[in-house]
Amino acid sequence: MPKVYIVDVTNRDGVQTSRIGASKLQKTLFNVLLNEMGIFQSEFGFPFVPHEAHYLNTNLEMWEKGILQPLRLVGWCRGVVGDVKKSLELTKVKMLNLSISTSDQMIVNKFRGKLDRESIIAEMEDAVTYAKQNGVKVVGVNAEDASRTELDYLVRFAMAAKAVGADSIRYCDTLGYDDPVTIYRRINFLAKEVQLPIELHCHNDLGLAVANSIEGARGALEAGVDAYINTCINGVGERAGNADLVSCILALRHSSGFKDLHMLDERVDLTKAYRLAKYASYVFDIPLPLNQPGTGSNAFAHESGIHADGALKDRRNYELYDYEDLGRGEDEITHTGRIITTGAYGGIKGFLKVYNDLGITFESHERAQRILDLVQYADLHTSKPLHEIELRFLAAYPDECANIMTVQP
Repeated sequence: MPKVYIVDVTNRDGVQTSRIGASKLQKTLFNVLLNEMGIFQSEFGFPFVPHEAHYLNTNLEMWEKGILQPLRLVGWCRGVVGDVKKSLELTKVKMLNLSISTSDQMIVNKFRGKLDRESIIAEMEDAVTYAKQNGVKVVGVNAEDASRTELDYLVRFAMAAKAVGADSIRYCDTLGYDDPVTIYRRINFLAKEVQLPIELHCHNDLGLAVANSIEGARGALEAGVDAYINTCINGVGERAGNADLVSCILALRHSSGFKDLHMLDERVDLTKAYRLAKYASYVFDIPLPLNQPGTGSNAFAHESGIHADGALKDRRNYELYDYEDLGRGEDEITHTGRIITTGAYGGIKGFLKVYNDLGITFESHERAQRILDLVQYADLHTSKPLHEIELRFLAAYPDECANIMTVQP
């Protein structure tokens, strides 16, 4: 039976969003937390960009050691030979998504005569062929602006990709242009014709990213192929964002039309969601909205007399799912007295106090100094106190963290 798999693109589409970003250490921790949550794949960065190389290669080494398994780590580049070549020179990446625009809007007004429909296909074919011939094991082909691409041409593009070895086709609703009915019909037709797994990459410009992702996935599954839904943590992403990770999972598990279909990859562990959402909020300096599905402060809050009475009698009266399902329910501690932090200008005494409070001690002064040095470097990337998750990871994997944070201008 075909299934729906979650492909999180926070470390690519999320971090390229205007006004937000994440350090290499923080991107690594997104991968760690996504893996703990049972997410199928992380699009973990840009292998053709030099400043990503140490981070990407170290994450791949951590995968080989089992630290990031079974999460698949896939790089992104443009669907041109030059980008693929540089990606393979700089990194050890073995999985790539190759992206190229397919709509007439972009062919005419973005490429401006440099490419036409036929040369778009030729560029893509050359890139896929080069990748496969040079050791890339899994290649996805991304049709940017697929939702505004004439459907017959999109099928021809996808069939050409399949013929040269593409393993999946990503349908990019780049401007959030589709609606649920339209995307279902288009994906169902495309999947029936091409018979490759279909990725749904939906933006939220019209507030429909989650609905479009879910209905697009249904279209793929009903055509007999797997669906990969692209998400971002907390729905971050360019302009109005991408499909929210938690919302897509909740919709697949609890909405009336999907809950009994058991479409979602069974490995997904939603109890890890709240921790991940809170960490991403810290990294991006974007507070979780009160009404964020599942993870917002008001997601399980009731004040109306009728609602409070009903929820107290039986939570199912006003809650479709349980807060425990999201990993919620534990008390959160807010310190209001003395606070000691450690960072770029911190010393050994404050550093040891912070780690002692986490229950972590060091077997030698040399070991403590080594971790303090790393903490100072990590703080330089963000200029704010390190999160508990970051502090624990630095202590557990100092050598890997040193490589992750290495950048050579």
